[in-house]
Amino acid sequence: MNRRPRWILALLALALTVGCAWPGRLLRGYAEGSPPDLGMALNGAMEAGSDPAAVGLAHFAFDDWGSLNTDGLDRYTVPWKLVATAVVVHARDLRGLPVDTSTLNRILTELGFVTPARVVNWRGPAPTLTRPLGLVHGTMSRGFPRVELEGANVGCVACHSGVLYDGDGRPTREVWVGLPNTSLNLQAYGVAVFEALRHIQGREEELEGALRTLFPEVTEAEWSTIEDHGLPAVRERFAGEWRDRTTPFPFVNGSAGLTNGVGSLKNLVGLVDEDDIESEVGFTSIPDLGGTLLRSSLLYDGTYVAAGRPRFVPMDVRDVTDDHVDGLADVVTFFIVPTLGVEPDRARAGYDGVRLFMEFLRELRSPPFPGRLDRARANRGRGVYDRDCARCHGSYSPGVDDVELVRFPNRLVPQDSMGTDPRRWQAVSEDFVQRVAETAYGPYLDVARTGGYVAPPLTAVWATAPYLHNGSVPTLWHLLNPTRRPARFMVGGHRLDFDLVGIAGSLDGEGRYAYGEGYTPWSVPALYDTRRPGMSATGHERQFAHLSEEEKLALMEFLKVL
Repeated sequence: MNRRPRWILALLALALTVGCAWPGRLLRGYAEGSPPDLGMALNGAMEAGSDPAAVGLAHFAFDDWGSLNTDGLDRYTVPWKLVATAVVVHARDLRGLPVDTSTLNRILTELGFVTPARVVNWRGPAPTLTRPLGLVHGTMSRGFPRVELEGANVGCVACHSGVLYDGDGRPTREVWVGLPNTSLNLQAYGVAVFEALRHIQGREEELEGALRTLFPEVTEAEWSTIEDHGLPAVRERFAGEWRDRTTPFPFVNGSAGLTNGVGSLKNLVGLVDEDDIESEVGFTSIPDLGGTLLRSSLLYDGTYVAAGRPRFVPMDVRDVTDDHVDGLADVVTFFIVPTLGVEPDRARAGYDGVRLFMEFLRELRSPPFPGRLDRARANRGRGVYDRDCARCHGSYSPGVDDVELVRFPNRLVPQDSMGTDPRRWQAVSEDFVQRVAETAYGPYLDVARTGGYVAPPLTAVWATAPYLHNGSVPTLWHLLNPTRRPARFMVGGHRLDFDLVGIAGSLDGEGRYAYGEGYTPWSVPALYDTRRPGMSATGHERQFAHLSEEEKLALMEFLKVL
C-alpha cells in the first residue's frame, strides 16, 4: 500500500485491539501458523474423493487466507487467549459468570457467532465443531527468538452461514452455508473486547490465573510471549491514544447482520478521518450467496469487476463458463484484504482456495422454506414477479418447485430511480477508487463509483431478513407496504414470521417493532434505528404502489420458493 494509516483497525470486530502495538516489540523476524481445522477438513475432503466443491468449502470455512502470522498482529489477527480471557473476566466481574469455556461460548453466542449442531449442506465428512464457525485459529511460532502465540481472525463463514428455522419459524442449531448470518454483531463484539481489555488493566497476576483456568493447555512459551509482549502493548495503548476512547473503531462498523466493508478498506488505505467516525456509514447487510455466479460485478453497487471484464451485462446459466468464474474469483480473493487484513500483495496467494469455493457456489441451492406454502397463491405470485420484478431481479425456472435462477440482468438502478439510502455507494469516493487501484491487487480489478445499486438476486430471500441493501426493513410485508415500515426494530437472534416473511415482532408501547415477552432470542438483539445516517428505510416505494393487496400477498408467497 502507498501509505499506512496511523491507527489500523479491522472491519471485523475480532480484529480490533492489540495488534498495532506489537510489531516493534515482538517481531524481530516472522512467525506464522495455520488453522488445524483446515487441515482436518481438507483431509476429509480428500478421503471423500477430492471433490473440488468439498475442498473449496473446507477453505471457505476454515482458511485463515494467510492472516495468522505476526505481521497480521499489525492489522486484524488477535492473540486469542489474551482476548478471550479478558472477555470472560469482564463477564465474571459484571455478571457473576464463571471463568470457564461455557462463559466464553455464551458471550460469543450472544454476539451472534454460531456453533452449530450441524452444517446441513456440508460437502464431505462433517467437521466436529467445538468453536463458532468462522473463528479461525492457529498457533504462530518461531524458534529464535522464541515466539509462541495462538492467533485468531474472522473467516468468511462467520458471516456467510445462517441459521435454519423449524416449522414454527423458530431458529434451530443447524446452519446453511451461503445464507447470511443476520445476527452477527461485529460492532458489539469489538466494543465488548475493547471494554474487557480496559477492565483488566493493572491486574496481570489475576489475569494469568484466569487464563490458565480457561486454557489449561497454555504452554510456558506462550504465556511468556503474552506476558513479555502482549500485556505491555495493551498497557501502552490504554495509557496513550485509547485513554479517552469508548470504541476502538475509526468508523462505525455496523450492527447485527450489518457490516461496513468500504469503511474498513478506506481505513486500511488511509482515507478515514479518525476525528469524524460517524462519517463512514456505508452499511450493507450480509448478502445471500445464491446467484453469485450470474453476477458480472460484485458488491451491492457493482464496485468491482475483474480487470478487463464488462461491469453490467445480462447473463444466463450458459454464460457461467470457467473463464467467467475465474474472473469472479479474482474479485472475491481481493475481499481477503478488508475482511482479514491481509496485505494486497499477499492476498493473491488465496486465489486457488477461493477458486475451489466457486465450485461449491456452482452447486449451491437454497434451503427449502420450512413453513406451509399456498401453492395456488404462489403460482399467482409468480405472474406478479415475472411482470414486475424479473427485469431487475432476474428470471427463475418455471413453476414453484425446485426453482433456480436462470437469468440475471445485472442492472444498475440509479439513485433517482430507486431512492434507497445513498450512503453506501457514496462511500466509494474517487479517492477510494484511485487508492485501491494503486495497491498491489490493482492489476486484477477494475474499481468504479457507480452512482446506484445493482438489484440483487432474490434467491433464499425468505431467510435473509431484514431487507434492502442496508437491512433497514424487517419483513417483506413492510417492504411492500412502505408507509408501514417501522422507524426502529429489533434484529438478531430473531424468529421468522412466515406470514409477513421476515423478523417476527409487533409494535410495542414505544413504537418499536419488537419481539415481545414470549420469545427469548438466541443472540442479543440490536435496535435498528432508520433515523441514523446510512440506515434509512426509504426506497422501492413506487415499484409497489400499483399492486393490490392480493397481488402483494401472492408475490410474498412466490418469494418463499426462491
